[in-house]
Amino acid sequence: MGSEMCIRDRLYTFKTMPNSNVKNISSLVHLSTFARFIFPFGNFVAPIIIWSINKDKSSFIDNHGKAIINFQLSLLIYTFFLALISVPLLVFGVFNRFHILSDSGINQFNIDFSEPSTLLYFGGVIGGFAIIGFVLELLLIILASLKAREGELYNYPLTIKFIK
Repeated sequence: MGSEMCIRDRLYTFKTMPNSNVKNISSLVHLSTFARFIFPFGNFVAPIIIWSINKDKSSFIDNHGKAIINFQLSLLIYTFFLALISVPLLVFGVFNRFHILSDSGINQFNIDFSEPSTLLYFGGVIGGFAIIGFVLELLLIILASLKAREGELYNYPLTIKFIK
């Protein structure tokens, strides 16, 4: 009984295993997010185009396309909220050091960098987290592409499911 179950599981896995063309397209959907380095919003446009053209060919491509698009949309939202927090902190931290109006008149412009603002440090830390997040994003995209090439499904961490 145990050997029959093992053979049946292997046959099921073999039947549902995507072919190399499907694996290549799924891997390309993930890697197409690097189009952002070529044109603006390429990380959205390229995967959506490749996914929408090929999603009916295989559920494997469809699942990988949804995963990368959901991941990119989630990152957009996370980046937006990080910017809402860090940009004002950096701006107020920097402009806190500008002394445009002083007792000596309006023609004098002084910048005091002797004591940086705490807001500047806090905004810098958030900016550092953004850089770490960017590097992790690149690594996760490469990992997902490799998993797709091996015929495995990959679920990105911290992803909001916009497309189900």
